[in-house]
Amino acid sequence: MKISYNWLKQFLTIDWDAERTAELLTDLGLEVEGIAPFESVKGGLAGVVVGHVLSCIKHPNADKLKLTTVDIGLDAPIQIVCGAPNVAQGQKVPVATIGTTLYSNDGEAWTIKKGKIRGEESYGMICAEDELGLGTSHEGIMVLSDELEPGKPCSEVFEIENDEVFEIGLTPNRADAMSHYGVARDLKAGLIQKEIQKELITPSVSNFNVDARSLKIDVEVEDNALAPRYCGLTISNLIVQPSPDWLKNRLRAIGITPKNNIVDATNYVLHELGQPLHAFDASKIKGNKIVVKTLPKGTKFTTLDDVERELHEEDLMICDTEKPMCIAGVFGGINSGVTENTTAIFLESAYFSPVAIRKTAKRHGLNTDASFRFERGIDINNVQYALQRAALLIKEIASGDISSDLVDLYPNKKDDYEVFLTFDKVNKLIGEEIPTDTIKAILASLDIKVKNFTESGLGLSIPFFRVDVQREVDVIEEILRVYGYNNISFTEKLNASMSPTSKYEDYKLQNLIGDLLAAQGFYEIMTNSLTTPAHNEMLAEAEKGVGVNMLNPLSADLSVMRQSMLFSGLETVSHNINRQRQNLKLFELGKTYHKSSNEWVENKHLCLLISGNRFEDSWATETRKMDFFYLKAIVENILDRLGISETISSYIESNIYSEGLTLTKNNKELVSLGPIDMGILKRFDLKQEVLFADFNWDNILGLVSKNEAVFTEIPKYPEVKRDFALLLDQHITFKQIRELALQTERNLLKHVNLFDVYTGKNLPNGKKSYAVSFTLQNKSNTLTDKQIDKIMGKLRSKYEQELGAELR
Repeated sequence: MKISYNWLKQFLTIDWDAERTAELLTDLGLEVEGIAPFESVKGGLAGVVVGHVLSCIKHPNADKLKLTTVDIGLDAPIQIVCGAPNVAQGQKVPVATIGTTLYSNDGEAWTIKKGKIRGEESYGMICAEDELGLGTSHEGIMVLSDELEPGKPCSEVFEIENDEVFEIGLTPNRADAMSHYGVARDLKAGLIQKEIQKELITPSVSNFNVDARSLKIDVEVEDNALAPRYCGLTISNLIVQPSPDWLKNRLRAIGITPKNNIVDATNYVLHELGQPLHAFDASKIKGNKIVVKTLPKGTKFTTLDDVERELHEEDLMICDTEKPMCIAGVFGGINSGVTENTTAIFLESAYFSPVAIRKTAKRHGLNTDASFRFERGIDINNVQYALQRAALLIKEIASGDISSDLVDLYPNKKDDYEVFLTFDKVNKLIGEEIPTDTIKAILASLDIKVKNFTESGLGLSIPFFRVDVQREVDVIEEILRVYGYNNISFTEKLNASMSPTSKYEDYKLQNLIGDLLAAQGFYEIMTNSLTTPAHNEMLAEAEKGVGVNMLNPLSADLSVMRQSMLFSGLETVSHNINRQRQNLKLFELGKTYHKSSNEWVENKHLCLLISGNRFEDSWATETRKMDFFYLKAIVENILDRLGISETISSYIESNIYSEGLTLTKNNKELVSLGPIDMGILKRFDLKQEVLFADFNWDNILGLVSKNEAVFTEIPKYPEVKRDFALLLDQHITFKQIRELALQTERNLLKHVNLFDVYTGKNLPNGKKSYAVSFTLQNKSNTLTDKQIDKIMGKLRSKYEQELGAELR
């Protein structure tokens, strides 16, 4: 939310610099996230001075140019070449001197330099109003008052406003501070706490009166629950034109583009007092009657943005006797607004149900300044005052007449909230005893009335505009933020109880594996749990299950909870590859969401995504792509680090993998891995291979917690290695070789390793060669050659008998 400091000073006379004010606002809970300068004329006309045209003759080398000499207050006049048709001797004109920076209407900067135009030197520029940012005309140069002295800065001639704009990070509960008046009200309370007494200056409406009862428009509200208060009046004899500069500057400072004096006046009061208003062209109101009601579902309505919308039966509408004109509190209709031909308006000021406005705005995907305030709750007691304020402002700037009595339909008056505040609760929650007089002074500065006083506490009446203060703890929070969090004393001693935790705590294991992966060059990513339905549809039915849809999606692309972490990860991979980051190692810890029977199920996963080369290109290392076996090695390292071994691997059929492998233990799936199917990769515009591993973290946690650490003494005697080169049938796997070896020699054989595979010429058809190493070790003594030969003989015999192997 943007707040103009100059505008704020209209409510409070304060001479503090903006930084000091921002600090106090932040202490009060209105966090100022930044302060930006504002100039009504960009550049502030620095370097632009009044010039007196002493002579003006035709340019000797150009028919459409003039050669002028201009007095700009220096010792001697300067020569300027000018192409304006209206430049003449004797004029006082604005001159941009050499080095001056001017700005075009679209904000582009350009600097005046000494130049030569058609052979004649030019030492500045005589400016038109659009070149100075003072208007849009470019028909000729500006001609100034004859009374001005040459050399006078134009920044002193024109009314240029310099302002500082606060960017306030407003929390959703602070509906009362969604205006300059609301911020000023808080600022006053903060100043009073610092013993700086300031009065809040509010715009007067004492001279409000009806000029002539010449245009009456009746009002009917069909549902008082949706529109508890509705006010309106008519204003006639209007002249729709641009707003005065002071009003346009106020709106521009907070980022609003001025339109015309009527619309600008309603926007001004909206940001001044926090009360949304709407002006209807009175000539377009059929039957001279306003009806506030809901319409049948499916009714078509075209809004100001020229979009035809289908109404919901709960959408509150502002209608005349024939048609809808406005979605109440949200957006106006295309055919009921103010135009340059408007001469009379019906001006609306109302309080609409926050819940109803929130639902309507969400249904239609509309977020306007009005709906932003209505759905959070405005001050129902401010509705009539804001209407009178806006009516007087429109009279002032559009020459109108108030042409009807003010209609105020408020059948069920809203009462202020009643709260009893106990002093003991204040001291207990704040942790410090605050004097009773200080508490009462703070409450008074916040417009909270003390209705009764006892030894134990205060009976309070909370104004309706404080929709977030309805409980005793809310009042205590108000006291504390004005008293100042920084004023609460605290000790440097910290007391904390220590509770024993298991080494198998989830977060500890996550950190353990995160460190392991980071050490291997992986980067952690965090993706959105919300995704598009198209992603879940890519899963096979067996994998997909029942999805979890959002009841109030932010958009169609974020309308369901993810059922797989693959697709959000592929979006990240695609984003990086499209930005020349082809070699990727990514991991993510997150959750997937399903519905099982009548239960909502969340499953935690650890996912790995790799693509490209293992290392960046270098003369010192060979380029090697990350492949399935590289990923499988990382997966096994993770399981090994968690103490999980003796897993069972098996192939799986899945529409997300071109070839998939799953590792299980105790009939529980631990991880699935493999290269992603090219059909899925194409949907993400990916052309290079991507490999994916998906750990079922919940199953892993169940296994890890049952593992016990096993310690063995370091052997004193050396290992011995022996190799076989085995000629085998193509279908024989290394897994068969390894398992057969371990079954044959259970005591002394420690490790079996495959270090070379050969297929090709010089081998019989259907054969391959495996080079396998065997590591032997005896814990009690050194192995002899006789023992080693006996073991290797047994292994050879087993391979020949059961696998049909031959030694090469």
